[in-house]
Amino acid sequence: MASQAEAPLLARQDEDDEFDETPLDEPHTPLSDSNTKHASGLGYFVWLLTLSAGISGLLFGYDTGVISATLVSIGTSLSARELSSLDKSIITSSTSLFALFASPISSILADRLGRKPIILVADVLFIFGALIQAFSISVPQMVLGRSVVGLAIGAASFVTPLYLAELAPAAHRGMVVTMNVLSITLGQVVAYVIGWILAEHGDPATGWRLMVGLGAVPAVLQCVLLFFMPETPRWLVKAKRSDAARVIIQKTSGSDPVALQMVDIVLKDIEIEVREEEDSASLGNGDSKSRRSWLVGWRKLLFVPKNRRALTIACLLQGLQQLCGFNSLMYFSATIFLMLGFTMPTLTSLTVASTNFIFTVAALLLIDRIGRRRILLHSIPFMAGGLLATAGGFTALDMPSIVTRDSSASQSAPIFILVNIMIYVAAYALGLGNVPWMQSELFPLNVRSLGSGLATATNWLANFIVGLTFLPLMDALTPPWTFMLYSAVCVAGWIAVWFIYPETVGLSLEEATSLLEHGWGVR
Repeated sequence: MASQAEAPLLARQDEDDEFDETPLDEPHTPLSDSNTKHASGLGYFVWLLTLSAGISGLLFGYDTGVISATLVSIGTSLSARELSSLDKSIITSSTSLFALFASPISSILADRLGRKPIILVADVLFIFGALIQAFSISVPQMVLGRSVVGLAIGAASFVTPLYLAELAPAAHRGMVVTMNVLSITLGQVVAYVIGWILAEHGDPATGWRLMVGLGAVPAVLQCVLLFFMPETPRWLVKAKRSDAARVIIQKTSGSDPVALQMVDIVLKDIEIEVREEEDSASLGNGDSKSRRSWLVGWRKLLFVPKNRRALTIACLLQGLQQLCGFNSLMYFSATIFLMLGFTMPTLTSLTVASTNFIFTVAALLLIDRIGRRRILLHSIPFMAGGLLATAGGFTALDMPSIVTRDSSASQSAPIFILVNIMIYVAAYALGLGNVPWMQSELFPLNVRSLGSGLATATNWLANFIVGLTFLPLMDALTPPWTFMLYSAVCVAGWIAVWFIYPETVGLSLEEATSLLEHGWGVR
């Protein structure tokens, strides 16, 4: 029987199609030429897809932000007692822990089943997790609900950026993926607004239940929208559905005449990459029927130099995004501001979430103009400076731990801390809050899902560590040293970005992966 490498790449239904008359290996104009760089704006089809897929980001952000208001509103509703610091840490970090487990599993399933089914599974988990939380009467039940939500967030945080990156035109890929991050920040703002309204005007016994239960509503909406959302062209080509892939590429090109002229080139690039992967897999593993594709994927990811470099960069950025301490503010901001003496801590937290949202909008407009590498190198120093200034503010308060405060201190120090936290959040939103989710553009198609899944798992491992250790660190090291530690992480991250992270702005996915062929690609 002929091997897979000897068979035609794709069975085409239309033998007279103009594309089939052109050999796949014929040279063609690179996708990143001047034509692509001057492409017009996004078409309505891509906007609709981005908004529909962005509901996953909204859910991600809402479930991240809602826990901050929930922790200061629960009172004695769970297990008939006040929550301890350990209770709060476990409730918070359980989400990250199960997101860590879900991300790599989702990456394997996304290659086998497609990107859309994973989004659907995430939505179902969001619904069940929200309902479990809403009806919890004990701390273990709340932990269970947060864990189910963690599975959903782990799947959604991996697959949604991948889905959008594979659908978006190269010239606008950064903006499209950043739209998902914008949805996350919007979800956080919505969570804080709802949390403040219910905390101030709702029934204390049931308000927090409504907060967490509302997370099911967007998930139901996205379940309906999924019936109208397409699969990505790159997965369709791998599934031998090239004609369907062509239709999707044409739709995502919108009315831009330059992009429409390049539909065949885009499809050809994808087909060539798929064929090369299949040829390599067949030669390296014999009969495809006996091949263990998941082992092949791991081997390619870890032992092919360019793939290993891509994984290193992606994991570095995802780990840095969490170890810089940002989500400690999202999870515990209301707790921090209550400790600082603010009378409405949830409303004060809203200023932080709003800053995150506003500067994510700025990143949306800048990311494809300034570039990924450049925006990181300019924003991370402001993060480090904001954290150092915050540490100085806590020093002025003379607070030995998170549960004590010098009652004689003026309001100037808490306001100073709030302002510098906002500076830190603004810088984070411009760069580190967005760029790591561009991870899929670093990986070739044959390891894109696996590599992105592992990088996302790194994010959630770091998130779990931060969520579990933040309150204990504030007690053990004191607040000033905790924020100085996060600042040091930012400095180390800046150095790493300088040396190993290349610029990928304006490149197609296929061109971006070639940067790491013979080194780190930094110019």
